[in-house]
Amino acid sequence: MARLATPAPRTGLVVFQPLKRRHCGECHAGPLPLLVLEEGAPRCLDCADLGHLVFLPRGDTALTRRSREESALSAVVVRFNRRKSRYERQGVLVEEAGLARAEERCLADAEARRRRRVRDARRRITEDLRFTEAFAAEIRRMFPGCPAERARAIAAHASLRGSGRVGRSAAGRALSEGAVVSAVVASVRHVDTRYDQLLMSGVPRHEARRRIGAAVETVLRGWRSEEAGVG
Repeated sequence: MARLATPAPRTGLVVFQPLKRRHCGECHAGPLPLLVLEEGAPRCLDCADLGHLVFLPRGDTALTRRSREESALSAVVVRFNRRKSRYERQGVLVEEAGLARAEERCLADAEARRRRRVRDARRRITEDLRFTEAFAAEIRRMFPGCPAERARAIAAHASLRGSGRVGRSAAGRALSEGAVVSAVVASVRHVDTRYDQLLMSGVPRHEARRRIGAAVETVLRGWRSEEAGVG
């Protein structure tokens, strides 16, 4: 399991999915699929008085929320993501009777929630299209020589929902100059230079960027000129 110096979510009781083999410090059962930390020592769910709870994986927001509402006792289950250096929710532990009541509530209004999801999806599509258009317009304003189709392609790539790219950042959503330039530079780096070939040949990323830096600047200088634009 990850070092506990990295904070876990503090939303009531927290249960961990350990990354390494761990045994209960009280009854010595193990290896434990789930554990609770008490004064830094691992405890199995039974020793932590949580053994009667059932695991509900993440994925259904309404069922998760209602299961916690219907349960007098519940806990968030987290696992440490080494690549991202943070704890991530895996689901919740809830009372079995509470889960059953939550499932009944969800079945009762399933059609209404389905229609709401459809409406929300349509709204998000419209919002994303408008934002992509605004991002492309800002690219064209800053780089008037950038072809219109290329600007739209850069904007669509940078602003893809759920991608974690610069267009989805707070700066990107605000159409800040830094975010727009970052998106353009990234596109030029991958499309207009040998950057990807250098990476595939084993050249370290920072060295590859140094080698293609002049080529990137040449394209950007051309795009900053009105005369270079097409369409």
